[in-house]
Amino acid sequence: MLVLGEDMAESHDLVASFEEFFDSHYKKEAERLAGTYPKKKSLEVSYAELAKYDPDIADELVANPDPVIESSRKALSAMNLTLAPGVKFEPYVRFFGLPDSYRHLVKDVGAEHINRLISVDGIVTKATEVRPKVRIAVFECTHCGATPSVAATKNLIEPPAVCECGRRSFKFLESKCKFIDLQRIEIQESLERLKGGATAQHIEVWLEDDLTNEVVPGQKVEITGIMRIRPPKGREAVYVKFLEGVNMKKIEREFEELDITDADVTKIKALSVQPDIYDKLIQSMAPSIYGYNEIKEAIVLQLFGGTPRKPLPDGTAIRNDIHVLLIGDPGSAKTQLLLYVAGLAPKSVYVSGKSVSGAGLTASAEKDEMGDGGWTLKAGALVLASGGMAAVDEFDKIDKDERSAMHEVMESGTVSVAKAGIVARFKAKTAILAAANPKLGRFDPYKLPAEQFDIPPTLLSRFDLIFPIKDVLDEVKDRKLAEHIIIKHRAHKGSEEIKRIEPPIDPELMKKYIAYARTHVYPQLSDEASEHIKNYYVELRKSGKEAGAIPITPRQIEGLIRLAEASAKARLSTTVDLMDADRSIALMTYVQKEIFTDRETGKLDMDIVNIGQTKARTDRVRTLLDIVRSLESKYDMVDIDRVLSEAVKINIDETTARKLLDDLRTKGELFQPKPGMIKTVRE
Repeated sequence: MLVLGEDMAESHDLVASFEEFFDSHYKKEAERLAGTYPKKKSLEVSYAELAKYDPDIADELVANPDPVIESSRKALSAMNLTLAPGVKFEPYVRFFGLPDSYRHLVKDVGAEHINRLISVDGIVTKATEVRPKVRIAVFECTHCGATPSVAATKNLIEPPAVCECGRRSFKFLESKCKFIDLQRIEIQESLERLKGGATAQHIEVWLEDDLTNEVVPGQKVEITGIMRIRPPKGREAVYVKFLEGVNMKKIEREFEELDITDADVTKIKALSVQPDIYDKLIQSMAPSIYGYNEIKEAIVLQLFGGTPRKPLPDGTAIRNDIHVLLIGDPGSAKTQLLLYVAGLAPKSVYVSGKSVSGAGLTASAEKDEMGDGGWTLKAGALVLASGGMAAVDEFDKIDKDERSAMHEVMESGTVSVAKAGIVARFKAKTAILAAANPKLGRFDPYKLPAEQFDIPPTLLSRFDLIFPIKDVLDEVKDRKLAEHIIIKHRAHKGSEEIKRIEPPIDPELMKKYIAYARTHVYPQLSDEASEHIKNYYVELRKSGKEAGAIPITPRQIEGLIRLAEASAKARLSTTVDLMDADRSIALMTYVQKEIFTDRETGKLDMDIVNIGQTKARTDRVRTLLDIVRSLESKYDMVDIDRVLSEAVKINIDETTARKLLDDLRTKGELFQPKPGMIKTVRE
């Protein structure tokens, strides 16, 4: 075993030890690397393998990584490997898999880790452009013309102390230096680890050469690197910390930070087979909020989500995330419900109203904060919450242009950015739970949703379920609600009241239950469930054809399937059965009755959300426009009374016709050249 000393950096024995280690443990990998070099430049080495071979070297790698890594590179370069003609072999050795004692949270990285090898994982929030960095600096003596070269150490370039001629005057020869690529990224604490509203901590990471351009914001990574510090500006005593990347691995699994023990799995499986599991899950959803059973059931299914699928052969992908919108009266506990869900979901982010920008929701390109003049890509809330849940409160208060950035996220689970010459696409597979208030303060059950909420129909139609929350005057309900609120205020530890609002499933166990189901259970549709959903769709379409309206669209079939798969997940079933299809259809029917019913005809009509008005209203508008155009061909200006007279003849009552004509003038399709007269607006 090699005995390590303080002059380890100069130790030829260390290089020899690494040669033996590579020859006995990584010979094939080194040969493959030589065969593909310089397309591939790095040999990945397991810390566990090195520790097994020589524990002292492994310990020194962590405590004093620079000389150990340099020795390993020299050893790999010196191996007798077959290279392509003319290729200079300058590989990297990238160590990974540090033990838990050397793995740290971003917030825990501090002064004690300076110049030590550590491992940190998190979500990439920023990524800069790739820049050239000096690896070998060349200087020229201004007196004798000698050109000594110096390797950049710790990201600093230091000229030689003295020339061979004894002088100390050098100039930097940029054209003769050797450069490598450098990219800086920023990672933050994973959302799963944040508790109690804690702020996510960030740390900058410097990636070199073949580690660059490997990740984009929103991806989860594990960084093995050396903790460095940058000197402050002026005489400040505070340094800036960053990680110099040695190895980087992408983390694909969701919720890997949740510590689910074997005992937890036993409890989860025992819960899943209980006949009242759905009731317990629903009652465990925000138990301090009275009522809203259908909404709570929908949110429970949203938390479990549908079955993720690989892209189809034609490259398209079907989303498995369920989107839910709550629209209704203020003071109806929407915000409280969203906050509870954000705390319960294994991975979540909560944003609200005017405090959110489009870039804050999705992604942005912004000037490099470090002052280098370049651009960085920065991930927004929906990208950071990818794989989890985003609770968006005051949805109607978000600026229209900024809210429109959500269209792509909700449908395809991606965010495309084309800003400042940077074109990129981020992953944003996020289930969205949104809440909105009516324009005039209170929900009007007799008006169409599109008229009451400042949300475009194109965005409304992307929600799988839309729930109206109405503050109805009902003495029985009001009495129960008042009692429930009083119980909350009287509740204290050990009291009878606290027992009445305690959830049947502990929130921590429920969080693990959801995470376990999402990562271990992938239910598939049974023949019975498939047939049931198909028949429901066909029968509704048939009734719509007879009524002259579209009661359901193909988008709703996918929503039904997602809800049914989530229902199966909730009981850890690998098969979507008839009961799951029934549950999804019952929820969809409830929403259709509340939102998609034409108040005038009593028929289901998806156009209420898809285009913002009923098909019957659309037909009447077209008819009125045809009447105006027909009269316009005979008269320069059309008398409104004449239009109303013609409308009455074809069963459009005068009051409705007047309102529709007013709406057309408001929208700019008609104008009034003088009182009592109208004309169409021609392009």
